Amino acid sequence: MVLDRTQSPAFQTIQEVRLPQVQTFTLDNGIPLHLIAVPQQPVLRIECIFEAGTWYEQSPGTSFFAFKMLAEGTASRSSAQISESFDRFGAFLELNSGPDRASIVVYCLTKFLPNVLPVLRELLTEPTFPEKELDDLRNITLQNLRVNYEKNAYLAGVLFREKLFGPNHPYGRSQRPEVIEQLTRERIVEFYERVIRERPFQLLLAGAASENEVIMINRELGQRPVLMDTLPIVGTESNVADSLPTLLEKPDSIQSSIRLGRRLFTRSHPDFFKMLVTNEILGGYFGSRLMKNIREEKGFTYGISSNMPSFRRDGYFLIGTDVNKENTQQTLDEIHKEIRILQHEPVPQDELETVKNFMAGEFVGSLNTPFEIADRYKVVLLDGMSADFLTSYIERLRAVTSDDISAIAKQYLAESSLQEVVVGGK
Repeated sequence: MVLDRTQSPAFQTIQEVRLPQVQTFTLDNGIPLHLIAVPQQPVLRIECIFEAGTWYEQSPGTSFFAFKMLAEGTASRSSAQISESFDRFGAFLELNSGPDRASIVVYCLTKFLPNVLPVLRELLTEPTFPEKELDDLRNITLQNLRVNYEKNAYLAGVLFREKLFGPNHPYGRSQRPEVIEQLTRERIVEFYERVIRERPFQLLLAGAASENEVIMINRELGQRPVLMDTLPIVGTESNVADSLPTLLEKPDSIQSSIRLGRRLFTRSHPDFFKMLVTNEILGGYFGSRLMKNIREEKGFTYGISSNMPSFRRDGYFLIGTDVNKENTQQTLDEIHKEIRILQHEPVPQDELETVKNFMAGEFVGSLNTPFEIADRYKVVLLDGMSADFLTSYIERLRAVTSDDISAIAKQYLAESSLQEVVVGGK
């Protein structure tokens, strides 16, 4: 049989997705454990998720340092011994901190869970925050920050978030070298004692796990004392009235970093899926209109994209690219031109179907491993989304019409509502 390469291969559109069920258990101390059992491979991930992000900081930076320092020494192990304890069993540790929450994550083979659980318990209950390791972490963080603050793209992102939310808002705050230099061990320990030590968290267990693993976890983590009172939020809201464009001139810079966007809404908003499809058409994938215009036709950039970061309490829309200085204003003009086209000209049906098929395939493709499935479920479990958010995801994408996109672009992408940041020059 001769393959006819002039004909596209047959395909079927994705209409729905089926996901494994989540089983929820309660440990002896009241901690909820959500189990996503996907037994194809003998690995698992256990994640302890705390309400302990920047919303709960009394001193900026304490959440990041408190969680990173958990693995730098306990009452019975040094940082080197902690690393060796995980390495011996092929386990991997992650310590994450963000605006809304922070987490301790362990990946391991299922058979080695009994070996790594005691170490995990020690990190939660017996950290010592040694001075030398804190100084080392501070120095590494400062070095990375100083390098990043020389990069136009990084600085544009910092200024853009500050412009949208305010520099002291948990979603607008970024690490600053001068703040990190002044951060003391006492403030970091205070954050641990107040927000982590005996505070509740949620457990997410994904992979080749069953009730046997739940029993093991309960023995190690279910006996930990827990204060179930509500932890007050320290972070404050900001009403940002600055609507003028921000331009940070860097005379020695050849390129400019452009950030354009606005505050938006969370995933629970009724217009979320309509805006999601609108964003994809405008700049959400490699075949988007912004890429075709500014990269393919004008040759101003290697890449331009738009996206919709979404947090628990807020979200925003962002267009970002890097261009040569002399092309900055023309790039901004072309961005606004593409938005106006979306507002006033119906999206052709074939383009809309292509985008919907791409988004459906991308969504299904993000569910290949138990850990990816667990990441998707976190949106439902932690952000209070409806139970059908994932199972109806593709259906809601496919329900978006060309008229919806025009209306959404007019409502949320009006030129007067978009905030602009340029680092480099015009």
